[in-house]
Amino acid sequence: MRTALTALTDELRRLKSTGVKSVSVSDSSLVALRSVLRRSAALQPSAVLDRPVARAQSPVSQPMAPAEKPKVALLPPPPTFQVPVGEKAFQWAALLAAVTSDPVCLSHARPGKKVVLGVGKLDAEIMFVGEAPGAEEEIQGEPFVGPAGQLLTKMIGAMGLKRPDVYIGNIMNWRPELPPGPGGVQVGNRPPTEEEMLYCLPFLRAQIAIVQPKLIVALGSTAAQGLLGYGAFKALGEVRGQWREFSGRPLMVTYHPSYILRNQSNRSKRMIWEDLLKVMERASLPITEKQRAFFLEK
Repeated sequence: MRTALTALTDELRRLKSTGVKSVSVSDSSLVALRSVLRRSAALQPSAVLDRPVARAQSPVSQPMAPAEKPKVALLPPPPTFQVPVGEKAFQWAALLAAVTSDPVCLSHARPGKKVVLGVGKLDAEIMFVGEAPGAEEEIQGEPFVGPAGQLLTKMIGAMGLKRPDVYIGNIMNWRPELPPGPGGVQVGNRPPTEEEMLYCLPFLRAQIAIVQPKLIVALGSTAAQGLLGYGAFKALGEVRGQWREFSGRPLMVTYHPSYILRNQSNRSKRMIWEDLLKVMERASLPITEKQRAFFLEK
């Protein structure tokens, strides 16, 4: 049960970091949770178990508890990386060697897992930036290869492009650690801390210097906080769909693809799609009437 509760807590923290302030929980789910807690010998009786279950006929909006800052080891000052003179492929290879041999990055990668750098076209006009590798990414050593990454690939396809036409990266180069579960396997993910992202940010800036994209798309609240700075906004809705700037380039802020995995409504899909339409217009990509009408309510 501890593993399931840990995964649930991680997901609630991720939702909170994207600006979500409440989640819908059905009556049956609340009853089941109470039953599990009562059967758990590890938990002591508390007022939480004695609270009456809401009897509304529709899902009830339950406020999420504030996320606690994870306890992580203090990091040294961010590294410096000077992009060498040469062809882009040579520059990127030098950066890859620097990241995959960085002692701090290596110290935070679990045994058998990989440090992750961005992938894609080195002459890409559009760069997508997420927050950090997840379970699948640290295995393959490539960003956005899990369920959210597969959805991002479809989103790129809807724009009339293919995944190899763009560049995809993360602010973080390792998967932020959580205490391992049974068998020493990490269950769930957590948003990186400000210090963690600041440490890896020079490597992202180097990728931008090499690729020189025309514009950047920040995927999710944590990525946007990392690029715009902590305290730049309280909820993602304040900056979502707006053009900002990072490293001298236009920056569009939108939701992380995982938002769609949790919210399958056309309204949710349309919000992200409207942001991508702005990206297409800024990048001078052709837009058909069919594309403009994607996910509109009928």
